[in-house]
Amino acid sequence: MKRIILNVLLMILAFTIQNCIFPLIPFLSASPNLLLILTFSFGFIYGKELGMYYGLFAGILLDLFYSGPFGFYTLLFVNIGYFNGICTKYYYEDYITLPLILSLVNELAYNCYIYVLRFLIRNRLDFFYYAKEIIIPETIFTVVTTLLLYRFFLFTNRRLEEMENRRV
Repeated sequence: MKRIILNVLLMILAFTIQNCIFPLIPFLSASPNLLLILTFSFGFIYGKELGMYYGLFAGILLDLFYSGPFGFYTLLFVNIGYFNGICTKYYYEDYITLPLILSLVNELAYNCYIYVLRFLIRNRLDFFYYAKEIIIPETIFTVVTTLLLYRFFLFTNRRLEEMENRRV
């Protein structure tokens, strides 16, 4: 139970930092997508079912904050949590290579989803401009931030498991 409460608090903190603090930093042309990092990390660490629940929570936070059709981000984040949860049984979570690859793939999928459903439908066809100005900088920031944050999430997860095992 402590783990779920801590993870929900981490998601709320990441949402707050991502939407309230990062836009105020003038030298950042793009910011890392912290909710995406948390969703795929939790999906990768805990499995597909909990990954879907954390994705649902992250998607609802974004849907409530941004305008547009409700469920736009929720659909994407639930799928990200699910598909990254599948990778749990195929790879050991201590190695950093798969989380970095997953971060890259998830960020590219996220940005392509945004481009297709927000820009391409409205006949804004300049994909190379969107890629140069938004996708590439945000992907780089997100992958570097994943490199820093994933170990922290893994460490806190193991500490909470140790505390739960000591109690039992």
